[in-house]
Amino acid sequence: MNEQIPQQQGNEPSILVQSATTQPVRKNPVVEVLTHLSLTQLTLAVLVIIFLWQWLDGYRAISDMRQQLAEKIAEMDGSSKANQMLLTQSQNQARELFAKVATLESRYAESQNQRAALETLYNDLSASRDETALAEVEQMLLIAAQQLQLSANVKAALIAMQSADARLQHMNRPAFNGLRRAISQDMDKLRALPSVDIAGINFQLNNLIAVADRMPLAYQQRAADEKLLSGHPNEVVAQAAPPKSGEHLVAHPDENVWQRLLREIWQEVKQLVRIENTGKAEIPLLPTNQEFFLRENLKLRLLSARLALLSRDEDSFRLELKTAQLWTTRYFDDKSNGGLQMLDVLKKLVASDIGIELPDISPSLQAVRNYRLTRQNEPKAAR
Repeated sequence: MNEQIPQQQGNEPSILVQSATTQPVRKNPVVEVLTHLSLTQLTLAVLVIIFLWQWLDGYRAISDMRQQLAEKIAEMDGSSKANQMLLTQSQNQARELFAKVATLESRYAESQNQRAALETLYNDLSASRDETALAEVEQMLLIAAQQLQLSANVKAALIAMQSADARLQHMNRPAFNGLRRAISQDMDKLRALPSVDIAGINFQLNNLIAVADRMPLAYQQRAADEKLLSGHPNEVVAQAAPPKSGEHLVAHPDENVWQRLLREIWQEVKQLVRIENTGKAEIPLLPTNQEFFLRENLKLRLLSARLALLSRDEDSFRLELKTAQLWTTRYFDDKSNGGLQMLDVLKKLVASDIGIELPDISPSLQAVRNYRLTRQNEPKAAR
């Protein structure tokens, strides 16, 4: 028994070595999978990977296109809102202009009513010659004051005061000398005022409103003869020189068919090329629908200038004309006939002086009223 035990202990290392040699070697799972795959399966796997990569790249490109499309839609929405704001502003300005015209019409109607009242008063007055004359003179002076206040029409006011003075002169009464002196002093104030051709300026504004529809925009091409006839010294036009007579028909001896064809095509293309120095750093481009609103807004500026002219508002008159001048230079072709005409007339109108400080002609009207009150308070026997 004692001898067997050491033998068993001596055999234990051999058993361990045998078990260690018989245990299989562990390999990498990825290497095992690749070793079991065939060439076809590897090809399919590579194709699947390429397909997935292309799908991801296409998905990314579609996402970028969606983002760009969303930005374009937002930009178009902002432009639409801006156009709506411009339309609303134009409508508000039109309503204001209509309100001012309605106010002027109502005041003109009041003046007509007062004229009718004058005629009625003339028929209903008593037979007293002096009372009738004083009433006529007072009404004429009142009309003169209204002409100055409503439309600043110095000529109409002066005519009314001259009629009042002629009426008193026709009476030939020494008692009216004081009234005539007061009226003469007010007429001297009106004569001393500088003359303003309101009708002529209004006619020029009407012509400019008509020219606004015919002016070409800055980016629209003009005819070459129009530019040459305009004679503007700052305009530079360079066109390709037309080929000489028979130049494209005569073939060079060393040219083949293709070279001759290319040379003839080049000659035709050079006739289409046209270089022009507009003198502007940037030419604004407007869509077709905005061109209509631009012309209408320019007309509204000229109409506002006309209203300022009638009301003798010099600041508003110059501001509207300068705005119209700026728009013409920026958006329209200022080298065309219409643009040159528009800028020339606007420059003259801006330089014209319409701001006249109107004098106070109320002393003559107050003198006539005081004289009438004095005569009414006097007893009949003292007259």
